[in-house]
Amino acid sequence: MILRRTTDQDIPQVMAIIEQGKNYLKSNGIDQWQNGYPNEEIIKQDIVDGYGYVLEAEGQILGTVALSFDGEPWYDDITNGKWLTNEDFLVIHRMALSNEARGTTAASEIIKQAEQLCTKCAVRSIKIDTHEDNIIMQKLVKKTGFTYCGTVILGSEGKRLAFEKVI
Repeated sequence: MILRRTTDQDIPQVMAIIEQGKNYLKSNGIDQWQNGYPNEEIIKQDIVDGYGYVLEAEGQILGTVALSFDGEPWYDDITNGKWLTNEDFLVIHRMALSNEARGTTAASEIIKQAEQLCTKCAVRSIKIDTHEDNIIMQKLVKKTGFTYCGTVILGSEGKRLAFEKVI
């Protein structure tokens, strides 16, 4: 599996995966991504900004993610805890897997390759947030070595549980 930058040609597949993710969340009673976010404009902007990545195996896109070294203003105000570090970090947003990739090692592979990207860029921390009802994502981040740090508010998206991993 390789993690590579998203291209304009990937947009239809990425949007299909995001729709599958939205449906999966809804079917599990999770009120996340149910208000039109993320949409195609955001994915296109991720490509322009250099944040968009896809996980690909044998020519098939298994997942999508936004990875940014540009910080996250919403993370400046963390409550009920604190971040492990105050250094530069990679933030993971908008991670989704295709229905076919769900239940495989694809999500862990995205995080593993994000860690490798951090190492190349001499960044020692990854931060991520998730909805408090998204138990599946919480289990993934804990399994891959993240520590719960507190809560953040992501504007209209609301309260999110915040995690960090020091590499």
